[in-house]
Amino acid sequence: MDFDAFERANWEGRAEAYERGFARLTAHTVEPLLNSAGVGPRTRLLDIGCGPGPVTAAALALGAQVTAVDADLDMVELVARRHPHAQVRVAALPELPFPDEAFDAVIGNFVVNHTGDPAAAAAELYRVLRPGGTIALTCWDYPAHKASGVFGEALRAAGVTPPADVPAEIPFSAHAGRRAFGRLLADAGFEGAAADSLAWAHRVDPDVWWEDVLAGTAMTGASISRQDPGVQAEIKAEYDRLVAGYADGAEVALPARALLAHATR
Repeated sequence: MDFDAFERANWEGRAEAYERGFARLTAHTVEPLLNSAGVGPRTRLLDIGCGPGPVTAAALALGAQVTAVDADLDMVELVARRHPHAQVRVAALPELPFPDEAFDAVIGNFVVNHTGDPAAAAAELYRVLRPGGTIALTCWDYPAHKASGVFGEALRAAGVTPPADVPAEIPFSAHAGRRAFGRLLADAGFEGAAADSLAWAHRVDPDVWWEDVLAGTAMTGASISRQDPGVQAEIKAEYDRLVAGYADGAEVALPARALLAHATR
């Protein structure tokens, strides 16, 4: 199974769990994305990889004309029910069902890191953006990002190998640094490409976070939940040990770090 096929298969059925848990983490970057892309009244916006729709909701509140797409049907149906004034449909990078230069702005909140060919994805976003239009994308900034990175650390600390059908490498890894993320857009033809750092604390009950991430994410969920119960218990013990260092009362305050890349067509 290639990377894109894995992503499609393993996000299926996770929409409600994702919204309940992981979407609380990714919501922190919505406002910076909208500001960076200059979204306002009548902006023709493409929300690529819309998930449960936090970017769509915020952009509609600003008066934008929003087209929202996601590869997962459950996500699309959720957004379509909640936001009847948006155009919502199933679609995925690197091939979008839109004409050239169709949008004034493109926003992708933690989506390009889920593509099998990030360069092709960036080129496709360049194609659908009008000259002078703006793009803003986010990705996680590892290893400083602990809020979800702690799960990978727990796997490694437990000496556990992910299941054979879980991709061993993430294609976006080569673009995950601040300079490399900006260069990804520059190589696609965008002007003034750069990436900014974002940081916040993700405060959460650690046991609830464990359950929400396993139920609501594709790669991490598959890597842990497909292990036998004894191995899962070993991973959980390492997770508990790691997050204890971020204890804040009954919760933990996990460092969240992201990169926001922005540019103009």
